[in-house]
Amino acid sequence: MKTVHIDFVSDIACPWCAIGLASLEKALSVVGDEVNVEIHFQPFELNAHMPLGGQDVIEYLTEKYGTTVSQVKANQENIRNRAAEMGFLFHPEGRKRVYNTFHAHRLLHWALAEHGLEAQYKLKKELFATYFTLAVSVDDPKNLLDAVERSGLSIDRARAILESDEFAQAVRDQKKKYTELGINSVPAIILDNKYMIQGAQAPELFASAMRDCAQESES
Repeated sequence: MKTVHIDFVSDIACPWCAIGLASLEKALSVVGDEVNVEIHFQPFELNAHMPLGGQDVIEYLTEKYGTTVSQVKANQENIRNRAAEMGFLFHPEGRKRVYNTFHAHRLLHWALAEHGLEAQYKLKKELFATYFTLAVSVDDPKNLLDAVERSGLSIDRARAILESDEFAQAVRDQKKKYTELGINSVPAIILDNKYMIQGAQAPELFASAMRDCAQESES
């Protein structure tokens, strides 16, 4: 069976990325053994210049999109409901602040480079859970190390990375690569380096796209 290569371009701070991954997981359960898939998580930063400590989420969203507080809260409720439909749990009170995620991306790069796809996948899910389910800071090293521990990776190695600039340039290079491909919003799901699905689409769409890629590869 031909393997379908998926580059999942996303940011930990993006709720639709968490929902998109949950939807993709549902699609994978639908296609089952029909398609073999390798998922690589690629970095994107929504808040690359966010200072340490972050910013109040309501303040951030009203400033960024020019919306009212009530509109932001209604949209957040819609996001939580959509996440629940996909089986991903958001904190009932929502996240309070928006944070810089660069160090989280460095850890994800490390997980893939030194431990492989499965390790990166587990860490990605734990980082999403840290940000959206637990609703705690992902620019706090303690919370990042907690996610590393839950994913089964070495806390000591992760701490050494966070205390250095290791993998920083590699993450910047990957971010640049996908920006130069024209990606300016996430999630962006690229299949076999040829087809891109933008946004947290329905499981049925992801399943159909994976089947099409698998059949195309075998023809």
